[in-house]
Amino acid sequence: MKTKNKIGILLLNLGGPERLEDVRPFLFNLFSDRHIIRLGPAFLQKPLARFIANRRAPASMANYARIGGGSPIRKKTEEQAQALEQALRPDGDFMVRPCMRYWHPLAEEALLEMEREEVRTIIALPLYPHYSIATTGSSLLDLRRTTDRLGISIPVREILCWPDQPAFIDCLVERILAGVRSFEGKQVQVVYSAHSLPMQFIRDGDPYVEHLQQTIRAIEEKTAMTGTLCYQSRFGPTEWLGPSLPMVIAALARKGCANLLVVPISFVSDHVETLYEIDIQHRETAEAIGMGFASTPGLNADPRFIAGLRDLVLAALDGEEEAEGEAAGSG
Repeated sequence: MKTKNKIGILLLNLGGPERLEDVRPFLFNLFSDRHIIRLGPAFLQKPLARFIANRRAPASMANYARIGGGSPIRKKTEEQAQALEQALRPDGDFMVRPCMRYWHPLAEEALLEMEREEVRTIIALPLYPHYSIATTGSSLLDLRRTTDRLGISIPVREILCWPDQPAFIDCLVERILAGVRSFEGKQVQVVYSAHSLPMQFIRDGDPYVEHLQQTIRAIEEKTAMTGTLCYQSRFGPTEWLGPSLPMVIAALARKGCANLLVVPISFVSDHVETLYEIDIQHRETAEAIGMGFASTPGLNADPRFIAGLRDLVLAALDGEEEAEGEAAGSG
């Protein structure tokens, strides 16, 4: 059944600097968010964020220079938005746009466009399969605050997580099996790499690790291969989720592991964490100690993955219509 009104879909993502000159302000935006890292008392968050951004910018700029001078995440998310909008055409009038947390297009830009286009309902769809207060939680909070600040009255329906969405799992399984085949029958160890989080978030009840484990269980039911979960992209002196990917590479090498297939399990599009950290930095680490190394490619605008996002959108709309029907019936 087609939708009656125009529906807006916001694809929530982190964002990233598109040019080297964007790196410093992007890092400032990132470190200003206490949902990512708490830098002392709240009143010191922005001054400390500026200090850290200035200090880290040269190294970050060098990393981005090695992947073409900027992050491709906006381009990849725009491609996902265009593909999803196309996939939803038989289902009604949909408008799909990226909505980034720390770089453009920010929530204000996306929401104002939705208002101009007379969207009647917005669905916030995070491109983070696994819920964390540092990713989905922060993006949704920013979206709510921006909606209130702008006085926009369009109702927003939020999708919180989708760790075992069938099409998402199938895409990962397909890539893992292809990666294993690339070693031509040699024994290979699968390693799942996720973005790390401060341990305090987990102690406070964040379900991120539980969601990662849901994804891994769903994958391994289909591959019948056991993998190792590790984490990447930590920074600062705070205690973070571990073990780190470099620690796992070293530990596997000591055990005689000859070949490694890294699966970026918490990332659904290519950006600096996959293109530089995994495919350059950690590949060099593994190959320097004689290990064979491969990684699975990003999901990006894979048609099967886009079909999974369409299913999430339609399920959210079905839930809304059911709730409206129940409210009307009770009245």
